[in-house]
Amino acid sequence: MNAKKLATFAGIALVLFFVIARPGEAAGFVNNIIAALRDAAEAVITFVSNVFS
Repeated sequence: MNAKKLATFAGIALVLFFVIARPGEAAGFVNNIIAALRDAAEAVITFVSNVFS
């Protein structure tokens, strides 16, 4: 088994353990990631709007 496949399985197992063991914290973590992505997208939109206006 190569290292990439092993790392992928380990990552999936870690995520599943975190979701099962602490679902509230996992949901909060996902919400934080989504908020950060939304903020980044809004920043890019603002930048592009200012460049073309």
